[in-house]
Amino acid sequence: MSGRTGSILRPWRGRLHREDGNATIEFVILFPIFMVLFMNAFEIGLLMVRQVMLDRATDIVVRALRIGEWDDPTYDEVKTNICNEALILPNCNENLRLNLSAVDESSWTITPGASLCVDKTATIQPAVTFELGVQHEMMLVQVCALQEPFFPLTGLGLRLPRVDDDHYALMTQSAFVNEPG
Repeated sequence: MSGRTGSILRPWRGRLHREDGNATIEFVILFPIFMVLFMNAFEIGLLMVRQVMLDRATDIVVRALRIGEWDDPTYDEVKTNICNEALILPNCNENLRLNLSAVDESSWTITPGASLCVDKTATIQPAVTFELGVQHEMMLVQVCALQEPFFPLTGLGLRLPRVDDDHYALMTQSAFVNEPG
């Protein structure tokens, strides 16, 4: 029996003891791990840059609202100005929603922003509040930008909580008091 096995393995015996393929095996095992690690690092970095730019743009526009740079701004003007300041958000005008509402200072209740980021596949969109408020009134701005992951099928892109099949939500809030005019 051992003679038969030996005769079958005899042509392969020289190849079984060769070591010139070791680097290829290490590459095949380690390359996918490093690529997934790189893609996750890139996705996290892109998510953070988008979030920081959305926060910055919201702060700049809220400052303009607070000091009264605009005469009766509309929803679309505020949205356009946020998108102009947040340079890195793709399809910003289509994917940005905002809510501007007064804060009741007696009970400190605010309009919840959870429904601000909505399912884009829905045919009916809920109404968004956009009240400019009066002098000395505390206002809350809630902004939601729907974004697509850069690598949707690996690591972080696969695990991000989604608003719909393709988008995750970046949200920011800012409060201010209307200056006396």
